[in-house]
Amino acid sequence: MTVRAVVLAEHGEPLELREVPEPEPDPDGVVVETEACGICRSDWHAWQGHGDWVDDRVPTGQVLGHEPVGTVREAGEEVETVAVGDRVVVPFSLADGTCTACRAGRQNYCEGATALGFGPEAPGAFAERFHVPAADVNAVHLPDGVSAVAAASMGCRFVTAFEALDATADVGGGDVVVVVGCGGVGLSAVQVAAALGATPVAVDVREAPLELAADIGAAATLNAEAVDAPERVRERFGGADVSMDALGSADTFRTAVDSLGSGGTHVQVGLTGDDDRGEVALPADRLVQDDLTVAGSRGMPPRRYDDIFAMVAAGQVDPGALVTDRVALDGVPDRLAAMSEFDTVGVEVVTEF
Repeated sequence: MTVRAVVLAEHGEPLELREVPEPEPDPDGVVVETEACGICRSDWHAWQGHGDWVDDRVPTGQVLGHEPVGTVREAGEEVETVAVGDRVVVPFSLADGTCTACRAGRQNYCEGATALGFGPEAPGAFAERFHVPAADVNAVHLPDGVSAVAAASMGCRFVTAFEALDATADVGGGDVVVVVGCGGVGLSAVQVAAALGATPVAVDVREAPLELAADIGAAATLNAEAVDAPERVRERFGGADVSMDALGSADTFRTAVDSLGSGGTHVQVGLTGDDDRGEVALPADRLVQDDLTVAGSRGMPPRRYDDIFAMVAAGQVDPGALVTDRVALDGVPDRLAAMSEFDTVGVEVVTEF
């Protein structure tokens, strides 16, 4: 038996829609029929072959896709918390549940982790069905009131933004939060910051995502090609309490850090590309003189999904509002190619398999 899937044939070359072997559940795993899966810039990085500078290059032959929601169709005999017929959402960072980080509740930094859609041991969810290992850790029940599209739009971007702002940067009421780069994770960060009672400031070089940022809660929007964004932030707000680089480049990193006021915190979630290859310059003297903190954040522990689901139920956040297009599985190659020219806005989700 086979299923249709989008496969990384060669880095930078068109992705291929292929028939691949249908997954079977490990004793501790489940097979999920995909209802929806977000299309993310991390998929684009994988397609381009980025990450070799941190030994994180995705191999050819990989089935991509890491922002899924679906229904359990098969379950291994050791699985206890989910069953056939359950609807689940799956974090991209798959934990084993046993390491020191996992036992400390930091499953998103699991020492034995694999990432869904980024390694041959975890074929991704741009497929009709996919496998979830250690399902008792990694398969999270989806509440009835959350649609498949909304859950897929949470994907890695919304949960990453939530963890970065809520846990890593400890954003609270009255904080000014500057978000540089209004792709999926940046727009998610704008919505999350507003829900946490902060004042979000969205920065990008394109008007369309800035308009969407304003619609979902940005108190101010700045086009970095038209104005000096850090200077405007200092003039209007006296500097930001928190900044985020949601894209990942030397320019966006410095724009974010330069927007901070005294005692501010920068949180980095965007990964770099070929131009920077994992390295950007830190303004070391200013870190000392202005008591600045620079932190990184990746993903979110599965246990925290309930916090987001509660915010959705209360109407505080609406991940589905970020969705700008729904596409079929065979449209994934073209939509990832569009990211090369930054020709996408918001979150696009695969809904036809």
